[in-house]
Amino acid sequence: MSTSTTRPPAVHLVDGSLYVFRAWHSMPNEFFDADGHPVNAVHGYTRFLCELLERAQPEHIAVAFDASLTSSFRNAIYPPYKANRELPPPDLERQFVQCRAVTEALGIHLMIDHSFEADDLIGSTVWNLRAAGWSSVIVSADKDFGQLLGEHDEQWDYARSVRWGPAGVHEKLGVHPHQVADYLALCGDAVDNIPGVPGIGAKTAAALLSHFGSLDTLLDRIDEVAFLRLRGAATCAAKLREHAEQARLYRRLTRIALDAPGASMADALLRRPHEPGQLDNLCEQLRFGAFTRSRLRALLR
Repeated sequence: MSTSTTRPPAVHLVDGSLYVFRAWHSMPNEFFDADGHPVNAVHGYTRFLCELLERAQPEHIAVAFDASLTSSFRNAIYPPYKANRELPPPDLERQFVQCRAVTEALGIHLMIDHSFEADDLIGSTVWNLRAAGWSSVIVSADKDFGQLLGEHDEQWDYARSVRWGPAGVHEKLGVHPHQVADYLALCGDAVDNIPGVPGIGAKTAAALLSHFGSLDTLLDRIDEVAFLRLRGAATCAAKLREHAEQARLYRRLTRIALDAPGASMADALLRRPHEPGQLDNLCEQLRFGAFTRSRLRALLR
């Protein structure tokens, strides 16, 4: 966490889909809406959102959701991208819509796009607002976000109550924020079905980037790799030579886009609670209990 006394004002940017999925897997399947459909993920996500708003009390906040599991620009350039993931079942798809409705009823700016992922919407917002003098707190456990952290930014793994800045990225991965996309291109990312360069694991990728600085420089100076004090250096050089173009392609997948339709002005992220009637109708439909209803109403004030 930054100790600077001149830290710019911060916006909170939440990786909404992550917390919906966590609620879906962790909450018992004993919650149903007025139509009899399961709403366990909605109940868990709403509890998370209430706790976040109560604890952080952010004036500027946005939640980004994924709607591009098969339609993002990454699928167009690499069809196997995320092909290892099953599409959400209809019950969960329905709950995603309801989670977005709860988010909006609390006056929180919603970001969603069918060509860009939540990471890109958050990344573009970080980039846009940094230019306007704002810092960002990215609420997510996803390691990909490490590439976005500037001097005054933080990532917050809310479930583990752990926060870190740019130095924390190096502690976790062995590379600096500007090297994260290159690092993932080299060692791969199984979560997103990105294979990486065969035979290059996380430690080797970090060591190569520590020596060469970037993927481009590494590939330009590939003849030097065989002479490094690195286990299997000759084999590593051969694999890099063979898979150089794939590595460049993988970086197009691992690099968070900064030209997505994220927020361009901090005022767009100001919380603007709606009329209580909208929230009351949602509470009835979702059959929230008295405690959750009172928390939600308190957050409208």
